[in-house]
Amino acid sequence: MSRRNTRPRTPSTARTSGLRMLAVAAAAAVYLAGSGTAASADGAAPVVSRGVTIPAFYHPPADLPAANGTLIRTEPLPLGLSIPGLDGRPMPGTATRLMYRSTDSNGGPVAVTGAYIEPWTTWRGAGPRPLVAVASGTMGQGDQCAPSFALQHPLTLTGDTVSVGYEALAVYRLLATGAAVVVTDYVGLGATDRLHTYVNRLDGGRALLDAARAARAVPGASVTAASRVGLYGYSQGGGASAAAAELQSTYAPDVPVAGTYVGAPPADLTAVIGGIDGSALVGALGWSLNGFAQSDPALRDVIEAALNDTGRAALKDTSTMCVGDAIFRYGFTKSTRWFTGGRSLTAVIAASPEARAVLDRQRIGTLKPTGPVRVATGIQDDIVPHRQARQLAVDWCRTGGNVTYQAISLPNLGDKILTNHLVPLITDQGDAVAWLTDRLAGRTAYSNCWTMPLQP
Repeated sequence: MSRRNTRPRTPSTARTSGLRMLAVAAAAAVYLAGSGTAASADGAAPVVSRGVTIPAFYHPPADLPAANGTLIRTEPLPLGLSIPGLDGRPMPGTATRLMYRSTDSNGGPVAVTGAYIEPWTTWRGAGPRPLVAVASGTMGQGDQCAPSFALQHPLTLTGDTVSVGYEALAVYRLLATGAAVVVTDYVGLGATDRLHTYVNRLDGGRALLDAARAARAVPGASVTAASRVGLYGYSQGGGASAAAAELQSTYAPDVPVAGTYVGAPPADLTAVIGGIDGSALVGALGWSLNGFAQSDPALRDVIEAALNDTGRAALKDTSTMCVGDAIFRYGFTKSTRWFTGGRSLTAVIAASPEARAVLDRQRIGTLKPTGPVRVATGIQDDIVPHRQARQLAVDWCRTGGNVTYQAISLPNLGDKILTNHLVPLITDQGDAVAWLTDRLAGRTAYSNCWTMPLQP
């Protein structure tokens, strides 16, 4: 597990205008070969990840600011999907690449990258322009997979890596409401000083909240400390937005969270491991193990003692992969190939109190979330299992949270091939954006916790 060489529109209008904007945008910028400056400003050698040279911007400085959410640096970010508006401003907005300070799960300072987009559309709701902090769904662990990089290069395609910026659809729909958007790259995704700590509750939640803080200081940004903030995420992003909603009251009380969308959240990693193992996305097991080995020595020791040579090679290989790479190389592999004695990862963790304790600390749902939350999960989801996502809503209801729970009922679209997980992302997206827009406009959300016994 090695370290490597980022007045509101009506609901019907809000749902469709972002789609139109994306459809009429210029053809996707396709990244076909390495690019970027040869070295960072401090003279460090360039980082090349699977044939993609990571721009020097993503190399963090040695010294970081003292306060969380402080901007470290910014630069203009050309959007790969953008067209000029009638007034000369780009549609859907003007983007800025950013690096900011956060605190990692061990309490240390960390530089996180991301992007802020000032929208072309006017906010017509009450109060100043709101902000939505977006936590991306799974992109991978290689720096070339960073969500901010994908906004510039919607398709990265080399002989060694494939990355698709699918989160642009949600981002552009949110921009179409008149809200500004900030996207976090998470800890270690993009930033070249460490591995991405995939599905780490504290790292993901803190990075998202600090992105909202950093957005206020971006040159030209219209959002202020008085701007209502929405948190938005699906899959890995749903876990991060859920964690951020729980952490806000103690970690970032200055971020006025008005509502949180939590789609298909991996709230219970022990249950999620079983869903991912043997699926098309089994590479995600490598990303999670790599990340936790970096941040939690207790789990690292357990895993390293149990890995065989095939497993060690797989974890090293996945550490620079994006989703496309991992599907092509490891899709439908079972973790029993990676561990001595043909044990599964579930069995390895079950046998170790230390490993179980690490995953227990990652459980989301033990704290009351700030503000209204909308939890959505596909009842057929077999990658991020439906039952554990539903349990998050139940747990939050028990804390007294204002919870809107939505079970997305679709037929079984194919076992373990990602369709049962990904299709709800699209089918629920319009409703998710509309619900969050209502929260940003100050409209009241009413909990449906009373319906949980009746909901699948």
